[in-house]
Amino acid sequence: MKKGISIWSFPAGTLKESFLLAKDAGFEGVEVALDEGTGEITLESGEKDLLEIKKQADEIGIELYSVATGLYWSYFLNDEDETVRQKAQDIVKKQLEVAAVLGCESILVIPGCVNAEFAAPGKVYDYLTCYERSLESVMKVKSYAEQYKVQIALENVWNKFLLSPMEMRDFIDKVGSDYVGSYLDIGNVLANGFPEHWIRALGSRIKKVHFKDYRMEAGGLHGFVDLLAGDVNYPAVMEELKKIGYDGWVSAEMIPNYKYYTETIIYNTSNAMDRIMGRR
Repeated sequence: MKKGISIWSFPAGTLKESFLLAKDAGFEGVEVALDEGTGEITLESGEKDLLEIKKQADEIGIELYSVATGLYWSYFLNDEDETVRQKAQDIVKKQLEVAAVLGCESILVIPGCVNAEFAAPGKVYDYLTCYERSLESVMKVKSYAEQYKVQIALENVWNKFLLSPMEMRDFIDKVGSDYVGSYLDIGNVLANGFPEHWIRALGSRIKKVHFKDYRMEAGGLHGFVDLLAGDVNYPAVMEELKKIGYDGWVSAEMIPNYKYYTETIIYNTSNAMDRIMGRR
């Protein structure tokens, strides 16, 4: 397996600064993110700008393997407004384009949302309708993934949607493309299940994996803690990943909430991942 980290884990700074910090901490790659208006990778980014970012990463010795985005919390693939659904589909297409230029294997996509209080307070979408519209949206963009040869990896998040591994599995199977699979977030599962069970159920459908940890007693967003400080059974997680033959990227997605010595979380996370992956 390869050791990566999400760009969202870093303190504020440029991509180059983050790449340098990741390299120094022992990471092999970084998952970058697409923004709407500001930032170095946006909906307006062209090939020239993206190739410059790729050049910076190559010179530092960091691989770019995935493109995430937080835009799906503003534009749902299942929104009742067709223009918003189209916007979300266009974001998928842009992610795929960006990933292809950067040489990334996959993009992170949130498949839809029934309810997420932190994104749309008080808004609840009908579950069945959410399923139907989300599936329709993913079906419309899968040909672009096949064209670019970049995977669409659907993340399990706190969206009250696709709440079991069987639901996620069946959703992926209905899409019916080798370029659409699961972005399994280990920490997100713990609120209503066990990640080792999800790994067994999803099997080869898993395209990418997020490492996070979660402390059940704390609850809510406060429950997310440093790796190995929570309740995730990482020995069981690694055993199941090995059983299904997963040898792709595992990507730490941390919350950079240290008040002082903000870079420390990068080094602590790298050390914890080495321990989890049996590298030390």
